[in-house]
Amino acid sequence: MVRVVLGGTFESLHAGHSELIKEAFRILEEDGSNSDSNLVHIGLTSDEMAGSKSHTVSDYISRERELNHFISSLLKNADFTGLSEDNYLITKLEDPFGPAVSDDFDVIVVSPETRAGADKINEIRRSNNLPELQIREVDFVLAEDTIPISTSRIYKGEIDRNGNLQKKK
Repeated sequence: MVRVVLGGTFESLHAGHSELIKEAFRILEEDGSNSDSNLVHIGLTSDEMAGSKSHTVSDYISRERELNHFISSLLKNADFTGLSEDNYLITKLEDPFGPAVSDDFDVIVVSPETRAGADKINEIRRSNNLPELQIREVDFVLAEDTIPISTSRIYKGEIDRNGNLQKKK
């Protein structure tokens, strides 16, 4: 059994988010057991937590719907034939760490931007006599201009969700 955790706001679900989520499911595939108890647990930030962002963020229900749609499509892909919708769970994150500091997980998937949060989670787990999580860091996905794709760049109109540069008007 493998249990993977990751979290985020997942606003304007873009190519960088996609790679994080795909990596979480690849970890389940690597396990090879195809067990129904293998799980990707995604913490999705609450509206209250997302309100601190520097850009407008869709409401929780909309972000959850988009995330579910993306994962459903992903699991129909030939790369993930052994996995089903029983292999993931989305829950609301009301604090920066969520269940990662206390629940039974094996791996946490992060970006370079969120690596420090994973280190802090492991620090808290150690202080609570829990095993550390293996940290799987996924490199930034770069836009055409070799700068990382980010939601804030998408909102500024610099790039689209796939990192293509937008034409100046």
